[in-house]
Amino acid sequence: MKKFTIYFVQSICLGILAIAYLPNINILANSKILAQTTNADQPSIIETKNSTSNRLQKLLIDQNKPEAALEISERSRNRSLVNILSDRLSSSAVTPLSTEQIKQVAKQQNSTLVQYSIINDEFNIAGKKQTRESELYIWVIQPSGDIAFRSVDLKPLWQKQNISLADLITKSRQSIGVSSNYTKGRIKVSPVQTTNSRDNFQKLHKLLIAPIADVLPTQADAHIILIPQSELFLVPFAALKDTKGKYLIEQHTIATAPSIQALDLLYQRQQKNQGVAKDVLIVGNPTMPSVALKPGEPPQKVPQLPGAEKEAKQIAAIFDTQALTGDAATETAVIQKMPQAKIIHLATQGAFNESQGKNIPGALALAQSNQDDGLLTSEEILNLKLQAQLVVLSASDTALGKITGDGVLGLSRSFFAAGVPSVIGSLWYVSDNETAFLMTEFYQKFNENPDKAAALRHAMLATMKKYPNPRNWAAFTLIGVL
Repeated sequence: MKKFTIYFVQSICLGILAIAYLPNINILANSKILAQTTNADQPSIIETKNSTSNRLQKLLIDQNKPEAALEISERSRNRSLVNILSDRLSSSAVTPLSTEQIKQVAKQQNSTLVQYSIINDEFNIAGKKQTRESELYIWVIQPSGDIAFRSVDLKPLWQKQNISLADLITKSRQSIGVSSNYTKGRIKVSPVQTTNSRDNFQKLHKLLIAPIADVLPTQADAHIILIPQSELFLVPFAALKDTKGKYLIEQHTIATAPSIQALDLLYQRQQKNQGVAKDVLIVGNPTMPSVALKPGEPPQKVPQLPGAEKEAKQIAAIFDTQALTGDAATETAVIQKMPQAKIIHLATQGAFNESQGKNIPGALALAQSNQDDGLLTSEEILNLKLQAQLVVLSASDTALGKITGDGVLGLSRSFFAAGVPSVIGSLWYVSDNETAFLMTEFYQKFNENPDKAAALRHAMLATMKKYPNPRNWAAFTLIGVL
């Protein structure tokens, strides 16, 4: 009787939340309000619904309805990006994906999709109500259509280890010499910390990978697309380590995506633009501009990157083309060449406008001319019309940005909005010579077989042999279509 009463109360709560939540989500999904904006940093209306989405997912899981909870998890993320992509792809409105449509995306991509959802709850701590991480929900959608669900208890992290998931991610990055502190517009690289990187990456593996290891593909060349949430966007998944000391990239071919529906729309864009653009645009070590790091401060000359020039010339040789370097690599010249390029590779300095009051974080340094300031910003990229199949941002912090309830706002999102289905970006400040080696390995493999995820895995493994610290090989991530 008690069990029936609990179930009955849960059903009533579920109904109330669904009435309050789902119509609003559907209205927004069908609305062009978000799609029509040219500013990806507009506050997402959906973000206000995230708390309700959280509770609704929890109630559905409590009622053993994991597939319905997956639909809610998917509906709550990246609605602004989804609407922008839909609007630029066609005039028809886009509606949230059903479970069957989610299965079709996995089949279409021939990839195992892994979706994460962080569930928060209220707890009475020292006599005060506090919101803390409660559980991590993980769905694994296989190309066959099978869906597996796992729930990971996050409470022991802060109850017993006195650390949050976000803090554990930060410590894992610090342990390989990556700090989250910005210095002169760049992520500061500090000496390897005293904390044990193996322990930190194994702890993350235990939370994020171990619970689903039995439902992941056994073949190393089978594709896995990870859909993170919140602070999980900062995780270098390739560097996660199992109990045997194996890195995830040694066992699997991986990529990430903003959401399942965004992945689907990016795939449609790729199919539409397939074969349209023919050129390969390679840029390396432009004559760097002078940048005011803070409003009111005098501009400072950005350091040159000799390794980036070497990198660009080596990659250009692979494609039998000429790289744009030095004074020739002006912002105006690069923008003019972008629409005709099927591959765009930008080896330069990045992340300069973090503190310059820009709506969307992120910028790429190019040579100045009398027509431009030498900074290609996320906002400028957002308004371009590109047909490239791949953009590689061989610069620092290019996969980062402002993490919101609507995903990561930064360079990668702007390129997606501009028409690009796949972006390779970095999760921290990257070193010049090590990155040049990794990128050359990537393109040599990619030129043999145009499988972006497989080529990046090959490049990481090759770089790992020469430069074992994950800081030197795990920074880059493929975002979007494989």
